[in-house]
Amino acid sequence: MFKPVIYIALTALMLVCTNSAVAAEPIVIKFSHVVADDTPKGRGALLFKQLVEERLGDKVKVEVYPNSTLFGDDDELQALRDGKVQLLAPSLSKFDAYTKQLQVYDLPFLFDDLEAVKRFQKREKSRELLRSMAAYDIYGLAYWNNGMKQLSANRALKLPADAKGLAFRIQPSPVLETQFAQIGATTSKIAFSETLAALQKGTVQGAENPWSNLASQKLDSVQPFITETNHGSLNYMLISNSKFWVSIPYQVRTQLEAIIEEVSFKVNQDAEELNRKSREQIAAAGRAQILSLTPEQRDAWREAMRPVWQRFEAEIGADVLRAAQTVNRR
Repeated sequence: MFKPVIYIALTALMLVCTNSAVAAEPIVIKFSHVVADDTPKGRGALLFKQLVEERLGDKVKVEVYPNSTLFGDDDELQALRDGKVQLLAPSLSKFDAYTKQLQVYDLPFLFDDLEAVKRFQKREKSRELLRSMAAYDIYGLAYWNNGMKQLSANRALKLPADAKGLAFRIQPSPVLETQFAQIGATTSKIAFSETLAALQKGTVQGAENPWSNLASQKLDSVQPFITETNHGSLNYMLISNSKFWVSIPYQVRTQLEAIIEEVSFKVNQDAEELNRKSREQIAAAGRAQILSLTPEQRDAWREAMRPVWQRFEAEIGADVLRAAQTVNRR
């Protein structure tokens, strides 16, 4: 009569041990990105891994894959949706197939400066955009900034008419195509890594980049003029798979989100400092002339670009466009 009791007790003990072993399995987060470790995004990924290890111990394991070692630009978003990777930070232009609303960040001369962009990112309307791809299982967690874009070219660009007839390298983006068409220029979609060669060959005669990109690729060596336009922002969005993210136990998820907020602040701070140093580096090198716009010249650029805002207002949403315009101080 004791055998059934012993059997039941042993079975219960085995179930407890099995459940404990299952519970001890860490949540694995594969963080894939396409840049080097020593960039604001790369350092942000490593800082996230470090803080998770320090604060969550063996509950969560973060694996970082830089330089497209796991997935590249062309396949990382599908990999996220398929659950093959759990964290990405693509540039906002990569989301065009999933939402048109994020095109607001590409609109030229919409924001006065980086501070205006940062104010907009704190507004409720911008926070809503983080969830604008829910239908595709893409869950936005934070904005990571890479700086304001400047125009470089083989001639001085002070007024919109100065760009007429030039060809500019761009990321794939209907907004950016329209932006340059609006001022009589043409565009060519060229990978960032191939931009320097394209400028050297004369395939294109101009480009738009934040200071850090200009310096890292030595674009000032082939672009004699850089106009400090601050005409648009280059941003990333830290994203996860919706089903994966909401499946994380609430207490762990809230800790992860607190870490992400801390890391995002550091990434954006790093990017600002890097762009400041990169501008100084380019100025000191003296290979390119840095041009500043007068208030009147900037107004001329903004007026020339207003039709681009109107062209994309329906896709982006009039409410989003209004919210973005209210953050400018003047």
